[in-house]
Amino acid sequence: MRRADTLAEELIEQPILDAAAVESIPAPAAAQAGAGRNWLVPAIIGSALMMQTLEATVISNALPTIARAMHEDPLRLNMAITMFLLASAVFLPVSGWVADKFGAKRVFMLSIVLFAVSSAACGFAQTLPELVVGRIFQGMAAAMMAPVGRLVLLRTTAKSELIGAMSVLTMPALLGPVIGPVLGGFIVTYFNWRWIFYINLPVALVGVLLVRAYVPNVKEQAVSPIDLVGIVLTGVGLASLIFGFENLGRSVLPPPAVAGLFAFSALSLGLYWRHARGNPHAILDLSIFRIRTFSASVTGGAFMRIAMGATPFLLAMLLQIGFGMSAFAAGLMTFISAAGALLMKTVAPPILRRFGFRKVLIVNAVIVGVSFMAYSLFKPSTPHWLIMIVLAVGGLFRSLQFTSLNGLAYADIGQDRMSRASTTSAMAQQVVQSVGIGLAAALIHILMLARGETHLTAGAVSPAFLIVGLVSLVSIAWFVPLPADAGDDMNGRGRA
Repeated sequence: MRRADTLAEELIEQPILDAAAVESIPAPAAAQAGAGRNWLVPAIIGSALMMQTLEATVISNALPTIARAMHEDPLRLNMAITMFLLASAVFLPVSGWVADKFGAKRVFMLSIVLFAVSSAACGFAQTLPELVVGRIFQGMAAAMMAPVGRLVLLRTTAKSELIGAMSVLTMPALLGPVIGPVLGGFIVTYFNWRWIFYINLPVALVGVLLVRAYVPNVKEQAVSPIDLVGIVLTGVGLASLIFGFENLGRSVLPPPAVAGLFAFSALSLGLYWRHARGNPHAILDLSIFRIRTFSASVTGGAFMRIAMGATPFLLAMLLQIGFGMSAFAAGLMTFISAAGALLMKTVAPPILRRFGFRKVLIVNAVIVGVSFMAYSLFKPSTPHWLIMIVLAVGGLFRSLQFTSLNGLAYADIGQDRMSRASTTSAMAQQVVQSVGIGLAAALIHILMLARGETHLTAGAVSPAFLIVGLVSLVSIAWFVPLPADAGDDMNGRGRA
């Protein structure tokens, strides 16, 4: 394999697969090796995924405005996000099976169409329940879109090229967070908030045409029977867990009912663990967690992703309600964080090649955790340029942590287990992000009660950043035990 020595060569050159690398790819992917070399497939998949990232950042910034339009408490609007993530988590376990059964390309295209239709339904919503229903269908589509798109990439790319290919995949997707806050803020400030959903329609149309023309149809030769028992147990368990965090510390449900949700979740997930032991057709292969690199990425990275999931919601509450900014002004402030993340995606591969996964994850976890805590120091009198610098630095290093975690997850996964590994990783990310949003809303509610306040203020939001920053640092406990050469075959350090 020819190695690129500079960033430009890493992203532009088209490395030639050697015989060993081609043999390590399943037959359908090997036939498409040429498509993987010029990064066309990851770029197209990433562009389709831009709808999801655009929608996520747009709706986070628009929540206060939608709450006023629907005459709802802003904290209740977090249901529009958590229900999306809940639906994604519940339907994610079947995404790999569906892609294997009907072909990843066909499923990817259908998921884009469903995402567009449900976006239109959200735009027509008149009440919070109607909006939540539309978001649930969006989550169902996203459950198929992201992991199936990633699965196509994993099966059409040599393992040694995955870091570079993933960087290309995430670049278009990161444009959503870059333009989302500004675009969404502009729409809800100067137009109608419903247009934040309608903008998905032209993106979906272009995405379907590109996928149909260029993305290969990767399909397994043999498909295992669908695990209906596993689907029910994981769906019920995850739904109970997320609803529990949604109502933690709030007066919607009595404390015994919330405790019952957590207990029922533990029971359902425990039954699934027993069901999956020794079951070769289990919807989620829990034995993957015995692989140290995968466990560190998914389990350890969960604490980091909880904080990352909570941050957009907390920033929207702080800047718009706490500081009284318009959605457009807040979007102009926060887009710099995504711009920093996009910049880091271009330099992440050489950083990982130079220092290795373990060292980057440990040191960067501290930097990211401190950046979360720094947000708690923001005041209405803080200069805007200073806030933007802190947000940019935080986005820069959070992006590096995301790239490192996503790459490490597949470092020791064989091609025959890529489908399940992709599904399990994506499901865990959706769950912990929804937990992060529910935790953020619960923290704000508890802090309001502790301060004796009946209305949301900046003083009730700022301490929440300190707490989620401390939560993110727990991930270091999984990174320290990793061997120094963990994932070296993926970032180029293990190659002669």
